[in-house]
Amino acid sequence: MSINWRKWNRVIHRDFGYFFFGMTIIYCLSGIAINHMSDWNPNYIITTQEIQVDLTSKIDKKFIKNFLAKNEIDNRYLNHYFPSEDDLKVFLKEGSVYLNLETGLGLVELTKRRMFFKPMNYLHYNPIKYWTWYSDIFSGALIIIAISGLFIVRGKKGITKRGAWMTIVGILMPIIFLIIFYF
Repeated sequence: MSINWRKWNRVIHRDFGYFFFGMTIIYCLSGIAINHMSDWNPNYIITTQEIQVDLTSKIDKKFIKNFLAKNEIDNRYLNHYFPSEDDLKVFLKEGSVYLNLETGLGLVELTKRRMFFKPMNYLHYNPIKYWTWYSDIFSGALIIIAISGLFIVRGKKGITKRGAWMTIVGILMPIIFLIIFYF
């Protein structure tokens, strides 16, 4: 009795593809987001707002909470300190305020987690040992999916004809980039 290797190749390719579909989407989307970190922050939406503060009274916790309330930054105060004589830094829940004590000019910076990208990026960075193991299994499965995919199509579009050329070009692309940009 001979084993029908083509049938088992298709079964493995198909079932691994189904099982790791969600993981593939997560890694692809977070990978794109992480690739463009110089263009945007994939984890947080950061908003800034310039403010002008009247510095006529003593600068203490009460004063800070009042100017935060006037600028509609309520219930975010955590702590504050003076990095220098002329500067005040206020720590907020999900943000901070920088205030020049000579001019009264300040900058409010608020952060908000991105609903989808933050959790996906968290997984992409392999946060715990068990997830790293799962990611390693996923990586091995991707290798199997890639290799098994080479042998699914037969004939003139298969790996012995057109598929061979596409595979060679696909292998050459990263090699060319390495030669040009790495070495």
